[in-house]
Amino acid sequence: MQSLQARQFAPVYLIDGEEPYYLDMITSFFEEKILEPGERDFNLMVLYGKDAEWVDVVNSCRRFPMFAERQVVIVKDAAQMKGFNDLAGYLENPAPTTILLLEHRFKKADGRSKVVKYAKEKGVHFTSDKIKDEQVPGWVQNYGHSIGFEVPEREAQILATYLGNDLQKIVNEVEKVRINVPEEKTLSAGLIQKYIGVSRDYNVFEFPEALTSGDKDKLYRMLSYFIANPKSAPMVLIIGSFYSHFNRIYQAHFLQGKNDKEMAAALGTYPSRVREIMATAKRWPLPRVEYCLMLLGKYSTKAVGIDSNVHDSELLKEMIGKMEIA
Repeated sequence: MQSLQARQFAPVYLIDGEEPYYLDMITSFFEEKILEPGERDFNLMVLYGKDAEWVDVVNSCRRFPMFAERQVVIVKDAAQMKGFNDLAGYLENPAPTTILLLEHRFKKADGRSKVVKYAKEKGVHFTSDKIKDEQVPGWVQNYGHSIGFEVPEREAQILATYLGNDLQKIVNEVEKVRINVPEEKTLSAGLIQKYIGVSRDYNVFEFPEALTSGDKDKLYRMLSYFIANPKSAPMVLIIGSFYSHFNRIYQAHFLQGKNDKEMAAALGTYPSRVREIMATAKRWPLPRVEYCLMLLGKYSTKAVGIDSNVHDSELLKEMIGKMEIA
């Protein structure tokens, strides 16, 4: 994107992969930013893989631009195009006045093909991979920072837990909040609940904290909610949240004597949360934390049906009960 914005264009771009968010971002740039509005009528050609033949693409690329320095040819859903690999002949010797974008979404192009080979040699090959679940909260915070709308750690965790790693869905929900409250500069739990529909009172991120804080009223309210609403958070998701929480407490036991910045880096959190985690570690001795981690391993196998045919709600009650009396 930096090269495109600097108008350093290559004759060929192949973009592929399972994450459509970045593919859409790049494609929009080609459609809207390379040519001036008055140049697009004659010099912007958009083809679709399911309707176009490879010959149509080559013929479009071999045309000369009209009243402009260059033309742009975009092939959307190129993975569906018959004869996609036959484009290799053009890519080996692309027209200097044409910028060709091959948008190959939802899967990677065959890395052994000559199309990929020549795309790399003559232009740019970019793969947009799905990001891992554990990377989503950090991505959400970075995205918020890039648009001047701060997303605190806990709120990023809540969005990641309930929206998954669908980046476009996350962006759409964040933008929904910004449109409704344009004067706000920070995404709060209240705004998430009001405009996105995720309650901070009943989310899996707060659930383990209710246990380790000793707030029994909150713990039992949340337990009752998740039992009554099993679809709101599957057992495997709850276990993952508890594991992340107890893993930090476990690490905290070995960080005594470090300063807040060092501990924050080791725990993968912000300095403002370090004291809270360290206080929890003092209330929960290391053997108790180890026991809870062992329980989580045991119940993670049961939750996927290994050595158990018990309903999630019964597993959840049993697991929380054992953790409470540990």
